[in-house]
Order: sequence, then structure tokens, then C-alpha cells
Amino acid sequence: MILVDERTRVLVQGITGNEATFHTQRCIEYGTQVVAGVTPGKGGMTWQGLIPVFDSVEEARRNTGANTSLVFVPARYASDAIMEAADASISLVVCITELIPTLDEVMWHRYLEGRDIAVVGPNCPGLISPPAHCKVGIMPGHIHTPGNVGVVSRSGTLTYEVVGQLTAQGLGQSTCLGIGGDPLPGTDFVQALRLFEGDPSTHAVVLVGEIGGALEQEAAEYIRGGMSKPVVAFVAGASAPPGRRMGHAGAIVSGASGTAAQKKVALSAAGAVVVDSPAEIGATTRRVLAEHGLL
Repeated sequence: MILVDERTRVLVQGITGNEATFHTQRCIEYGTQVVAGVTPGKGGMTWQGLIPVFDSVEEARRNTGANTSLVFVPARYASDAIMEAADASISLVVCITELIPTLDEVMWHRYLEGRDIAVVGPNCPGLISPPAHCKVGIMPGHIHTPGNVGVVSRSGTLTYEVVGQLTAQGLGQSTCLGIGGDPLPGTDFVQALRLFEGDPSTHAVVLVGEIGGALEQEAAEYIRGGMSKPVVAFVAGASAPPGRRMGHAGAIVSGASGTAAQKKVALSAAGAVVVDSPAEIGATTRRVLAEHGLL
């Protein structure tokens, strides 16, 4: 498993908000162990009559053994929430919050340097391990099925599209990870690919990139030198005009390296099987698995 498994014990920061309440319930229904909530000033109450709420992450971890935080805190406070989780020795933070100012993201990146903590997001759907029945995020659990294909994507909605196609092809997933669309993700493609490479339950990986930045080129370099497992890749935004932002802050072409064409060239040259349409991902993944004797 990657980052989440049967041992994952989740606390939800901002649990009393409407969005957090909805998605926390979906996580519990999927099988995730949600053991605590954190909302300053509301410590001592019980969420939905099921989950104890604490004033701080440290108090929640100490009383429940939580090791993972799911963050629904509003953007102006989200960076503080991530740093608070780090101070409380939480090992994994999944931050759903979008529209966090870039300077705030720089701040928590610097604050976490040298600490033993992984951050997924912000501005992401989270991650899910169907074999472990563990979902820490907002993705629809019912489209996922246990299997051996890893998925990593900058786009939330395309993550769901890929998973839907894989499931329709009879291809289950090991772990599906949405790294988020911000320019400074906590976990990038290379880190995710390295985890998939070392995960015996993952036999192949689907990578979904998009315009903007150079994360896909960095992924290509890792695939070229360190990836033994087949990778199927798609890059969204091929028709985007240069200089126009698409969707979120990371998806803006500011130079030749940020274009979909350059990203596709780099991934293909590194050995990934690149598709031109998202509609081809499921069938192509099945073909690649068959060609490698992995079906």
C-alpha cells in the first residue's frame, strides 16, 4: 500500500464544517478509521454522536492515536493547520483546501523541511487504497475496485475519469493519488512514482498531467532512470492558449516546458506510453498490461 492502509487512523481538521461533515461520512462508509475531529473552541463535543472533537491536533493524536490528518480548514488558516499537524507528529496530511495563497504554501514547505511527514495536496481530491478500504479524501469510493494499477494525477476530475475507465476494463487499483493542481504540491509526481515503484502490489501506473510547470518533465526523468513498471500517461490542456490559466494555479503555460506538447514528448522519450485522448486511457492500460504479461 502507499501512504494509507488498514493502520491509517484519521483525524479531520475542520470537521464541523458542512463540506467536512459530508465527506467524513463518506470516508467512514467506505471503511476508513476516522477517530477524531479537530475544531478549535469545540473540544469536548461529539461529531454526529460518533467521533470525539478536540481543540488541537496534539490533543486528538494523544487521545486517539491518529496518524493521518484530513484538512478541510478554510484557505486563510490551512497552512497553519498543516504546520500544526506536523508539530503534533502526524505522519500524513491530506489537504483538500483550495485557493491557499502561494506565499503561504512556501511557508509550510519551508517549515516542514527535514520533518518525517508527507503532505498530499493542497487543492486535491486526496488518496484512496481500494484493497485496504481506506479513503482519505473526497473521491467517489464506489467507482474504485481493488487491483494492481496505481493512479497519480494533477487533476481531480480526471482522476475519477481514469478510475471509472479502469474499473470498466476490469482493472482494479492499488492506490489512487491526486497530488493537486497548485504550483507547489506537497507530493509531486517523482515522489509518487518512487512509492509506486517500491510497492509490490502496484504492477503499472497511470499518470495524468496537465499544462504548466515542469512536474511532468521531472517525472519523465525518473521514469527513464528509475521506473521498471510500465507507465501510461496523458497530459491535459493541449488546446490551451499560452498565458491563459486553465482550472487552477498550476495550469498556466509560462514557457515552452509548460506546454502539453513538450510534456508529451518528454514522457514518450522516457518510455511512457502517452495517449492523446483521456478516452483512450483505460483500453491502453489494459493493452500495456497484456503486453507485459501482467494480466
